[in-house]
Amino acid sequence: MVSMQRKKVGTAMVKGWLIAAGVFTATLIAGFFIYLFILMAGDYVIDEKDLVLNSATVLTDHQGKVITKIYSENREIVSIDKIPEHVQTAFVAVEDSRFYNHHGLDIRAIGRAIYKDILAGSKVEGGSTITQQLAKNVFLSHEKSWLRKTKEAVIAINLERKYTKDKILEMYLNQIYFGHGAYGIQSAAKTYFNKKAEDLTVAEGALLAGLPKAPSHYSPIKHPDASKQRRDLVIDLMEKHDFLSPAEAVRAKGREVALNVVQEKSNPAYSTYIDMVLDEAKKKYHLSREEMRQGGYRIVVPMDVAAQQIVYSSFQDNTYFTGTGEAGPEGAMVLINGKTGAIIAAQGGRGHVTEGLNRVHVKQQPGSAFKPVAVYAPALEEKQAKPYSLLRDEELDFNGYAPKNYNGKYKGQMSMVEAITESANIPAVWLLNEMGLKKSKEYLDKQGMPIEDEGLGVALGGLDDGVTPLQMASAYRAFYFGGKTIDTHVISKIYDANGELVGKAKSKEKKVWSKQTAWYMTRMLQEVVKRGTGSDGAEQMEMAGKTGTTNFEKVERGNTDAWFAGFTPEIVGSVWIGYDRTTEEQYLNSGSAKAVLLFKNVMNQLPSQQGLKFKKPDGVKDLEPPIEMPIINSLKAELSVGDYGMPAIKLSWSPSADKRLLYKIYAVNDGKAEHIDSVVGTGEYRVSGKFLFSLPDFYIAPYNPQTKQEGQPSNKVSVSFFPSLSQNGDKKTPAAVPANGVRDGKGKGKGKPAKNKGKGTGKGKGKGKSR
Repeated sequence: MVSMQRKKVGTAMVKGWLIAAGVFTATLIAGFFIYLFILMAGDYVIDEKDLVLNSATVLTDHQGKVITKIYSENREIVSIDKIPEHVQTAFVAVEDSRFYNHHGLDIRAIGRAIYKDILAGSKVEGGSTITQQLAKNVFLSHEKSWLRKTKEAVIAINLERKYTKDKILEMYLNQIYFGHGAYGIQSAAKTYFNKKAEDLTVAEGALLAGLPKAPSHYSPIKHPDASKQRRDLVIDLMEKHDFLSPAEAVRAKGREVALNVVQEKSNPAYSTYIDMVLDEAKKKYHLSREEMRQGGYRIVVPMDVAAQQIVYSSFQDNTYFTGTGEAGPEGAMVLINGKTGAIIAAQGGRGHVTEGLNRVHVKQQPGSAFKPVAVYAPALEEKQAKPYSLLRDEELDFNGYAPKNYNGKYKGQMSMVEAITESANIPAVWLLNEMGLKKSKEYLDKQGMPIEDEGLGVALGGLDDGVTPLQMASAYRAFYFGGKTIDTHVISKIYDANGELVGKAKSKEKKVWSKQTAWYMTRMLQEVVKRGTGSDGAEQMEMAGKTGTTNFEKVERGNTDAWFAGFTPEIVGSVWIGYDRTTEEQYLNSGSAKAVLLFKNVMNQLPSQQGLKFKKPDGVKDLEPPIEMPIINSLKAELSVGDYGMPAIKLSWSPSADKRLLYKIYAVNDGKAEHIDSVVGTGEYRVSGKFLFSLPDFYIAPYNPQTKQEGQPSNKVSVSFFPSLSQNGDKKTPAAVPANGVRDGKGKGKGKPAKNKGKGTGKGKGKGKSR
């Protein structure tokens, strides 16, 4: 009986051992296949592109000084060898003390977490390793579930297979969020202590290590006491796990929390410029906005930080923006380094926000600011006129198009210099008609402003679509810098996250004008600023430019656009002021003077521009000052001694101080005037002896060689051998002789300026009071 029982017990034990062995074997096999599954699943779960962390793109000046950043997450990647060991071990101590001993999963921590979860009846503790946290933060959502934990484990094991402990810790420290907009250890070090990660002390590293658990709750800025308690806990854990000696721990805990906070803030003054950088990166280097915010690029920009801030501040001053709308008019301004084509400052609106409407690129009606680029420079280049050529200035009708001067006054004729300085409309339209619109449009194409318009209104900036402030500034650049336009840019160089050069600016120049034309235009546009429509306000350097105003036809004395395009010897720029949509309720009630004052205000605040003067290029003629036409009433005639002692008649008068002035001498017999000679710069003339026998009357007329214009005749005089018959200064002055010296039967001039040849179509907007 006993043996039978023993036999049964032995059999049961064998069966038990067999069952246990079978379970153990099955568990091993299952574990093996589960492990194989994890290994294979890892290839599908892990996308290494996700491990490329978003990092901020940095904008620097040419000296390497950081101006601002562009980012979706303010992160600056730093390698593990730049992070001190005491900073690394601080994170290990508080987050995963067995980090260097496990392969992605800490079984002890998982067992402890499962036990507490069972007791609580829900998921309450994580027990995650640093590797698991990296897996969760990069690849998974933050939900607490068994399925998510399973995925997390799979990813963690495979991360440990693919990467070293140092690389995993590096990715973790660069990935985590530290609060106050700082992502990664480098940004955190700069945010809280204004230093690089490599310079962090033990106490500082411990404080940062305590933040990821609850960045807001342990913020040293908002909750300094809680932050210090958390820091001290981390230091204690470092000492517990032999990362610090007791003495080092005591000294670290004895330090006060000394912050030097530098929080990354967006400067609204840079918003337009940043938008232009993003646009140029996409257009020239094929980098999307998203890539720029995440790719960690370094972009060298030519922004003049002082100029950009001054422009922005000026746009906040209501003095320059007066209109009838409640919100006031908008504006745009751009400044370019004339030599390089680099855009040094830009403002796309008074309240411009990132990715908002950038009015630097919005087309507007340029008004009279268009005259130099569309009419006067092309006419000079085509030798259609010279600076002192006389242009017609009278009410004219060009095949149904009848523009007016903005002030309603007409001189009959005026030089190009006068027309530009006073911004007269008729001379510009008349000259465009003489030259032909086709030729004007060819030059506008060369300047980067192609237009479809077909009417003479182009002369006054009356365009269907208009032009942008950037286009105008670019065109005006050619008036001083060798007659050439240049490609503008806001990116000088761009480097990727590895420091490799992606590309750099290539500023190509394009010749539009001869140097002579360009210099003449510079000099004439200086006159606009000195004594013309651009003379409002003072400038502390030499400046040239042109105003432009377009009127709002629905409201008397209302305007739609106000412009100033101009340049100093170094900087070219343009200003536009107006409403995005002009209505009878909102329109400008001021003109281009506001744009002029804004431009001058900015230039006057730039130290680099103080006292600059234009330098005449080699090999060109300077524009002479205008010759003033005098009125002569001092002509006298007397008998004198001529050549070989023969009797002669001497004419004398008080000459102008301008020695360039020419005087035409006329003899009058039987009412017929004969031009007998001319003299330059002097106040006397000896008449040929042959006139002694006819004794005609004499008069002189000043003649301007610049304009080829003859002035008002002097008093008429005569001389006689008989004193009782002599007359000096008492005779009636004949009618003026025109430039070509020909008179008609009524004594009126027939000559210049040339008559309307009718080349223009007479079509186009041609706002009659543009100026």
